[in-house]
Amino acid sequence: MTINSAPSNDLTVLPVRNAKQLSLFIKLPRVLYSHFPNYIPPLDFEEVSLLHPKKSAFFRYGTAQYFLAYKGDKVVGRISAQIDPNALREWKEPIGLFGALDAIDDAEVVKQLINAASNWLKKQGMQKIRGPYTLNANSEAGTMVKGQSEPPMIAMPWHPEYLEKHIAAAGLSKAMDLVSYQMIMGEEARKAHKIPSGLKVGSDRLGNITTRKLNMKEISRDGEILRQLYNDAWDNTWGFVPLTPTEMSVLIRDLKSMLKPENYVLVEQNKMPVAVALVIPNIYDISAGIAPTPSLFGWGKLAYRAMRHRFKSARVILLGISHSIRDTAMGALMPSLVIDELFNRGEALPYTMIELGWILEDNMGMRNLIERITPEPCKVHRIYEAELDYKH
Repeated sequence: MTINSAPSNDLTVLPVRNAKQLSLFIKLPRVLYSHFPNYIPPLDFEEVSLLHPKKSAFFRYGTAQYFLAYKGDKVVGRISAQIDPNALREWKEPIGLFGALDAIDDAEVVKQLINAASNWLKKQGMQKIRGPYTLNANSEAGTMVKGQSEPPMIAMPWHPEYLEKHIAAAGLSKAMDLVSYQMIMGEEARKAHKIPSGLKVGSDRLGNITTRKLNMKEISRDGEILRQLYNDAWDNTWGFVPLTPTEMSVLIRDLKSMLKPENYVLVEQNKMPVAVALVIPNIYDISAGIAPTPSLFGWGKLAYRAMRHRFKSARVILLGISHSIRDTAMGALMPSLVIDELFNRGEALPYTMIELGWILEDNMGMRNLIERITPEPCKVHRIYEAELDYKH
């Protein structure tokens, strides 16, 4: 598939070259989408952590170019093009990435943004484009194609309904859908989630199985256990890129103030880690009424709400089952044990809803387990790709 055409006379796409343009690039979605009642802008420090070259973990190993689209002097869209060397090694294909794609409801704007990213990737020797990823596969992923009216969730991008059709019209095809589910915490969900009778962690047939919480004094060590188990669990699955130590350290840095010991579920068999899950509180729950760029008073509110853990919802962002037990009866049971443990921690974790996602659409084992509790995905995010018009 060739992605190439001349831009319209009144439309210009230019690379981001200075600090002022970078600031505009980072804040642009709130300008473009402010008139949508279901759009709630993230806090600026979250976006800076994702996108600013001096803050994002991605730039410690990857390269990227940002672009802005202009109609006259009005900025109408943005996109990033990036090379992730970890993805190139894992996928063993010259696949470049795009991300941070946001635009007005104009097919030509989206097309020319994708053209700009594609042309930059071709100059880097890439033969295929895939995304959106902001900025890599272990961060925000996909274009939202379902769930625009659902409550916002941490690290889950929001896009208007028109964006998917404009991406398709620009020549990109669906590569994979990423699905998410809302698990309403309570007795009804607990009854829907049943593990076989007679199976209780630490006794009888599960006598060698134990669970533990996050050790706040050894948070870096527990983060490394999480990273290694996650990488082991998802190796060789579609689109997988190993989580790096740097990415894990940045994740811990950004989340430490919001985490409680109960947000981390580690399952051990004979004292060896075999399964892990990390539940992160939804920062949108405590940012209500606070501007995207908080005042000093706003920062105080955020800190107070975080300290008091005034969250109502959360998201499971990392869940992994060790390869050593994956194809065993114990491995099949492990996701159920992790979910059961989350229910057991209901008093310590004040969440009325936990979002499970994202999950690859073809991971039917995990989806079938979750759909016993909640039958339909609440959100769908789509990854696209296309062959580039590549010439040596």
